[in-house]
Amino acid sequence: MQRGSDRLSAHRDDEMKHELEGLLRSGHPTRVEEWHDPEPAADDDPEVWSGPVGGLGSPASLERLRLELARNLGRHTFPAKAGELARTLRRSNAPGPLIDAVARLPHGERYENVEQLAKALAGGE
Repeated sequence: MQRGSDRLSAHRDDEMKHELEGLLRSGHPTRVEEWHDPEPAADDDPEVWSGPVGGLGSPASLERLRLELARNLGRHTFPAKAGELARTLRRSNAPGPLIDAVARLPHGERYENVEQLAKALAGGE
C-alpha cells in the first residue's frame, strides 16, 4: 500500500541500490572518476573507506603517517637528521602537526628513509 509520501518510485529505488552496490560490496569508491560516484566525497569528510581509524602506533596510523611524509618529502631528502627534515617539511608547506612531530625527534638521529622516520614518529622503534 502506497501512502503517497514516497518521493521515489520503486524503479528509482532499485536503480539507486544498483548504483551503490559496488561501493557497499568493496567498501571504497569503485568509479574511475569521482564525478561518476553517486555521492562524491567532500574535502572534510572522514576517510571511511581507508579502514578503521587507529590510535598512534596502529597499522592504520602508521600507514597514514608514511603517506603524509612521502607526499611532502622526496627521495633526495634522505638520509637526513630531524632538523633538516623539519626544515624541508616547512618549505613544502606540510601540515603543522607533522612538522612539530618531526622537530621533536632526537636531533642526533639520522633517518635513511620515510619508513624509518614514520616508525620513529609512531613510536615503533
